[in-house]
Amino acid sequence: MKNVTYQIKNRTEPIVLPEELGFGQIFTDHVFEMDYTPEKGWHNAIIKPLEKLSLHPAAMFIHYGQALFEGLKAFKSASEDVVIFRVEKHFQRLNNSAQRLCMPTVDIDFAIEALKELVSIDRNWIPTKKGEALYIRPFMYGTDEVLGVRPSKSYKFIILLSPVGAYYPEGFKPVKILVQDQFVRAVRKGLGECKTPGNYAASLLASELARQQGFSQVLWLDGIEQRFIEEVGAMNIFIRFKDEVVTPKLTGGILHGVTRASVIHILKYWGVNITERLVSIDEFLDQYKAGNVLEVFGSGTAVVISTIGEMKYKNHKMIINNGNNGELALKLFEEITSIQYGLVADKYNWLTKVEELSLIDS
Repeated sequence: MKNVTYQIKNRTEPIVLPEELGFGQIFTDHVFEMDYTPEKGWHNAIIKPLEKLSLHPAAMFIHYGQALFEGLKAFKSASEDVVIFRVEKHFQRLNNSAQRLCMPTVDIDFAIEALKELVSIDRNWIPTKKGEALYIRPFMYGTDEVLGVRPSKSYKFIILLSPVGAYYPEGFKPVKILVQDQFVRAVRKGLGECKTPGNYAASLLASELARQQGFSQVLWLDGIEQRFIEEVGAMNIFIRFKDEVVTPKLTGGILHGVTRASVIHILKYWGVNITERLVSIDEFLDQYKAGNVLEVFGSGTAVVISTIGEMKYKNHKMIINNGNNGELALKLFEEITSIQYGLVADKYNWLTKVEELSLIDS
């Protein structure tokens, strides 16, 4: 690929993946990396062996949080093709985060081609069991060696690859979530729609307290009134009422989930009444008491679809669909994963094929 340098590791031992991969614990041989300065723009693009970073203690992102990341997946299909799911959509979201954080955007076409080459080089790391994938983590951070609150002028962009198993090792089973009313994660017009580390740091205490009570994740309410349902820690949320499926609309405090957008697209294709609107926790409680909440599920790159079997809000314990997997959630899970693994036709044109490289100039 033009403008990319290659330093390819000479692997002498076969790649042997463990039976249980876990999530984000194992990393492939290579990374893609490039630098940014105002004078040169993005430059020094290279695919090279994975190594530890060397950072100055004053690197600005450490002190002032100017960093972002993305998360997407590559799969080995039933026909042995390597494909990446909705790659352009993910890089569009990365650029949206960059603009909000005063960081330089990347050329999406160049980034996609670089990623395809990186995935092709490390294609033998892609696991093939059901629920497994190659997780892709692009990230960017400010590198100026200055203590002072301002946007960095120089940046580093890296793409890291990790073979992963299912996000929930217990499989597709309903999870328990706690509706959080003690803390807030993000507010509208803040950084809630950006994939930036600060958003996740803001969620840690509440998530840890929820886990201590036996809950898998936290459902956040809006940061102003703590009245409207927003999103779960690692997922956007969908509620199936009797007459409609509802997901909270994007207000600036909710991540623009790529799987969320995929679910909305599929539901519309199926003719399901899907609505993006504000939904309050009080409305949810009233509908639950009236027997109108048929199922609740989350969507996200890591989990794909996750059924919610139990919710707790204050003193209200709500068992959803008798604690069982929801019919619509299961159908969506099968639809999305069947496309990802090449078991059905890609009728939505969401897959980007990765060609096997025949020659790389080192």
